[in-house]
Amino acid sequence: MKALLFNGSPRENGNTMAMLQEVAGVLNKKNIATEIVQIGGKPANGCKACGACFKSEDKKCIQKDEMNDYFAKMVEADAIIMGSPTYYADLTPETKALIDRCGFLNIANGGPLKRKLGAAVVAVRRAGSIHVFDSINHFYLINQMIIPGSSYWNMSLARTFGDYEKDEEGIKTMKTLGENIAWLLEKIN
Repeated sequence: MKALLFNGSPRENGNTMAMLQEVAGVLNKKNIATEIVQIGGKPANGCKACGACFKSEDKKCIQKDEMNDYFAKMVEADAIIMGSPTYYADLTPETKALIDRCGFLNIANGGPLKRKLGAAVVAVRRAGSIHVFDSINHFYLINQMIIPGSSYWNMSLARTFGDYEKDEEGIKTMKTLGENIAWLLEKIN
């Protein structure tokens, strides 16, 4: 079994990454392979609504960039965890591009993400995290994926580097999320 985690923060070693690493650590202890992919801070074009993915049905976007690799990794994974910080009460543009383009690729190619697990992880300073959480979860729900929960919303109150390590409830929430993903993966595989 494998879990694929996306870090949508341009801060490669910031709070969002720390949260994803917490979840990955729990999964690794349960013998679930993990891969964290850094998408934040990298060029990411949004969907151009050209419809080429519906014509080709080759699981590739006509835009020749890393998004095709990301989608291929999603298809191979059993669980997909997207992490994003909260910017102006929204997710990062790189995370939004991943959602839009891979969402269309999934629908255009018969839904290979159907019934995979999906979880959102959100870093927030104060407000807006629920919108980010919902945006990521909408990707999972529209693509008929299964969303495991945790002991609270999958978020941490963290603004500056290292704030996540001070959020005891956030740490517990990430660990519980990892445990619930591992439990559910074992049940359905």
